[in-house]
Amino acid sequence: IDMPDPVEAIKFRMEQLGYTQNDLAKIIGLKSRASEIMNRKRPLTLEMIRNLHEKMNIPTQVLIQSY
Repeated sequence: IDMPDPVEAIKFRMEQLGYTQNDLAKIIGLKSRASEIMNRKRPLTLEMIRNLHEKMNIPTQVLIQSY
C-alpha cells in the first residue's frame, strides 16, 4: 500500500482535528505559506515537517515524500 500524498495527509488530519487554515498557519509559520503548501506551490521545509509531526502527529515518512 502506498503512503498518502503529504498534502492530502495534512488535509485529512486537519479535518480530523477540526483545524482551519489559520490553525495550520500557526504551526507552519505564515498564513500565506500555509496556503502555498496546500496549493502545492511550495514544498515543506524540514522545520515545517518537524512542527507538523510534533503538533499534528503526522508521520514524518509521509511528510518527506515529494508531491
